[in-house]
Amino acid sequence: MDVNYQDINMLTYFENLLNQVGPSLSILFNWIYIITVIAITIIIVSQNRSPHKTMSWILILMLFPIIGIIFYLFLGQNHRKQKIFSRKGLVDFAKFEELSEQQYIHLSQTDYSHNRYLKDRIKMIKLLLQNSKALLSRFNEVHILNNGHDTFKTMFEEIRKAKHHIHLEYYILYSDKIGQELGKLLIEKVNEGVKVRIIYDHVGSWDITSNYISKLKKQGVEIGCFMPVRFPFFTGKINYRNHRKITVIDGKVGFVGGINIADHYIHGKKKIPFWRDTHLKLEGESVNALQAIFATDWYFLKKELLDDPLYFPKTTVTKQVLMQIVASGPDSDWASIMQAYFTSITSANSNIFISTPYLMPNESILTALKTAALSGIDVKILIPGISDSRLVYYATLSFVKELLAAGIEVYFYRKGFNHSKIIMVDNAFCSIGTANMDYRSFSQNFEVNALIYDPEIASELTYWFLEDLKESEIINLHEWRKRPILDKFKANIARIASPFL
Repeated sequence: MDVNYQDINMLTYFENLLNQVGPSLSILFNWIYIITVIAITIIIVSQNRSPHKTMSWILILMLFPIIGIIFYLFLGQNHRKQKIFSRKGLVDFAKFEELSEQQYIHLSQTDYSHNRYLKDRIKMIKLLLQNSKALLSRFNEVHILNNGHDTFKTMFEEIRKAKHHIHLEYYILYSDKIGQELGKLLIEKVNEGVKVRIIYDHVGSWDITSNYISKLKKQGVEIGCFMPVRFPFFTGKINYRNHRKITVIDGKVGFVGGINIADHYIHGKKKIPFWRDTHLKLEGESVNALQAIFATDWYFLKKELLDDPLYFPKTTVTKQVLMQIVASGPDSDWASIMQAYFTSITSANSNIFISTPYLMPNESILTALKTAALSGIDVKILIPGISDSRLVYYATLSFVKELLAAGIEVYFYRKGFNHSKIIMVDNAFCSIGTANMDYRSFSQNFEVNALIYDPEIASELTYWFLEDLKESEIINLHEWRKRPILDKFKANIARIASPFL
C-alpha cells in the first residue's frame, strides 16, 4: 500500500495546532459562558420582578447553567415593560379612555347603598375601568354553556345565521373533525357574502395543517396567525401567547370562555375520558367589548382598523345584566384579571367558589385566599384529579397543603379533566373566561374574562359548580400529609418551575 507522506504531515500539523490553540479556546469559551451567566443574572435582578420569580431564575441558572440560559432566552424576557405590544396604536383607544373616565366619575358620585348586590362590587368596577378601560354594560343576555357539545352546537347555529361578519379568535384551532366542520361552515358563509376573519395562536395551534389554512384562505377567509414562532425570532415570541377564545357574529352575538376549537373538548383525550368546561353565549352591549378586543388584536396582526359602525351595532336587548369584559396581557399596563381576582377574593362577605384547571397562584392571590378562609369565608376550590400536563399537575399539588391548613376546602374532580375557569363570590358576582389562576395567565398570556354582577347568573353558575363537587373528592389534610415522599418531592420541584409553566 502506498503511503501519502504529505497527508501524514498535514494531519500532524493540525494536531499540533489543536494542542496549542485548544486550551486557549477552552478558556475563552469558559469566560464567555461565565460572562453570559453573570450578565443574564444582572438583567433578571435589574428587572425588579417578584422575589419568588427572580430567585427561581437565578436558581435555575446556578443548577443548570446551559439549560437556564436557553430557558431565559426563550421564556424569560419581560415584554410588558419593553412595550413591544400596544393597543394604544388604535386611533379609537382614546374613546375607551374617555368613556371609562365618565363611568368612573358617575360611579364615584352615585350612592349604591340601597343595592346590596352592587354596593360591594363598586370597587371592582372602578378598578377595571381604571386598569383596563373595561366599560360597564347594562343591557345583556347571558347563557351558560356547559361542555363542548352544547357550546359547538349553539355556536354553529349562530354562525349559520350570520349576515355581515364572523370573527373568531382562538388559542387552539385544530384541523380535526370539529375544525373541518367549522371550516366547511365558514366557507359556506363566505360564499353567501359574509366577511370571515380568524385569529389563531401559532403555538397553541401548532398541529393545524397547512392545507387546512390554505383551503380557507383560497375560499376567501381572512386569517391572521398570532406571532409565528420562527428562528431567530423564536426567543421573543414563544413566551407571550394569545390564549383568548372569542367568537363575534354580526356584532350582536358573542361567545367567550374556556373552550377552543378541537375534538377533545367533546370527546376528551387519551387517558382523559371526559372533558368538563364552561363557556358563555352573550347578546347585548357586552358583545361590543368582545368585538373591540378582536379588532385590537386584528389591528396588531394586520394593521387594518375595523371601525365601520356595522361592526358595533346598537343593541336591541332590553334585559339588564351588569357586566364588564376584561382583557389582560402584555399590551396592558396592569395585570387586570389578576387584580380582579384579588379584589373579588378580598371583598367577599360569605363565600368564594373557584374552579381552575391549573392552580399556581402568585403570592398576592395565595395570601388573599388564605386570609379569606381564616377570617371565616367559605372558600372552596375545585382542581382536576387528572390533568393534560403532568408537570403543571404536580405544581398545582404543591399548593394544596397550605390551602387546606388555612381552612380552604380543596376538591379533586374525578369524572375527567375539569378545564373550567370560573369564580363565584357571595352568590352575586362571577367571572368566566380564559384566564387560569396561574402565573402565565396573570402576567404573560393575552386573556379575556367576562365579569358579571348579577345574582341570577351567579346562582346558576354556583349550581353547576356544586354539581361538579358531586363528581369530586374532598381532600383531607391529615391524609394529604401522609402522601409518599416521592410525590411530595415531585410537587416541590414542579413548584420551583411554576413561574415558567
